[in-house]
Amino acid sequence: MQDDPIVLNISGSGSSSVNIVDDHDLQDSALETEYFSELGQTSAGIVELPGFRTQSGHLFDKIQLSFLTIGTLSPEKDNAVLVCHALSGNAHVAGTDPDTGRPGWWDFHVGPGKTVDTDRFFVICANVIGGCNGSLGPSSINPATGRRYGMSFPPITIRDMVTAQVQLLDYLGIQKVFAALGGSMGGMQALSLAVDYPDRLHACIPLATSMAHSAMQIAFNEVGRQAIVTDPNWKSGDYYESSRPEHGLAVARMVGHVTYLSEYAMRLKFGRKQQRPAVPEDIFPMFFTVESYLQHQGESFVKRFDPNSYLIITKALDMFDLLDGRHASEVFRNVKSRFLIVSFESDWLYSPAQSRELVRALKRSNMAVTYCNLDTPYGHDSFLIKNPEFSRIVRNFLYAEYRNLREARDETPALAHS
Repeated sequence: MQDDPIVLNISGSGSSSVNIVDDHDLQDSALETEYFSELGQTSAGIVELPGFRTQSGHLFDKIQLSFLTIGTLSPEKDNAVLVCHALSGNAHVAGTDPDTGRPGWWDFHVGPGKTVDTDRFFVICANVIGGCNGSLGPSSINPATGRRYGMSFPPITIRDMVTAQVQLLDYLGIQKVFAALGGSMGGMQALSLAVDYPDRLHACIPLATSMAHSAMQIAFNEVGRQAIVTDPNWKSGDYYESSRPEHGLAVARMVGHVTYLSEYAMRLKFGRKQQRPAVPEDIFPMFFTVESYLQHQGESFVKRFDPNSYLIITKALDMFDLLDGRHASEVFRNVKSRFLIVSFESDWLYSPAQSRELVRALKRSNMAVTYCNLDTPYGHDSFLIKNPEFSRIVRNFLYAEYRNLREARDETPALAHS
């Protein structure tokens, strides 16, 4: 039996930033000045991987995956860290995009000396299959028809996403990943890698995630999906040669953003402040700052995301069930990873209760688990923003595990001859 999990409850908030308010994430936030990343410019590449069968049984002759690597792979190939993105993420995890000038979505946490230290680790991040940022998805061309797949694209699961990333690891010549980590959907991918490929992962770090969506989480996703499919421009997913269902996708994103923030964050950011005085074309005489913020999030999102990908990926999230009716001991029987589970007290979308349920399942299966519940007040987005407490915990765990891994390997020959 493993020792009881280390459980930490830590209070605090992020530090200030010159260019971005510290409780904003980097993906769609408005930059106050030109953003500087210590990594400079980074560009994702695309690889074609042969022969991919989805869980639903669809066989692709080949798939394309967009991916980015940062850092240097060690001669032993033992320092690879797979960062798995959430619903709206992509392969551009860190560094500045040369085309848009925008930072990667986790640039606060990936780079020299940061949470995932690129002076020490070789970071890999891939856009998931089903996505719309270079990887095979509904907006890709179907070679059989010469037209975009649209909703003829097969259903995709979290395990499909992970299988595609394992094929990417094979392409890169990496047999075993030192660590896999990610928030919400990224955490589900990390868990799936630990369960489905136990010999290919040393440390698993699921952040603000769950073993399966609750009815409430499914409900919010369904509201977003309905906003898209009821947009007259959706046309059953066949909109690529005409107007896109941008209004529906924007509304879906607005609903999503409400769930990513805590009540405290909403009150701190917006309160009841008005964005500007009323103008004649306004429907109502008051225009609140929170309304402006949500509209900006929706408008920004539709410029970079495909509505059909939103449908397919949110359904993959809802279908995910790590245990799937099985006992935890059966699911984790062959798992060899060591776990750090992180939740946030103010996160009401992926609540700490769901993380504690995961911790209990792992402990009952004799897994090595450290659990940390952070009392940061910014809701689900707490893993995306500047968050020194979060950064320190994850960085120290990675450092300690990597040191122990190297020491154990160095001692093995001596033990064998003693």
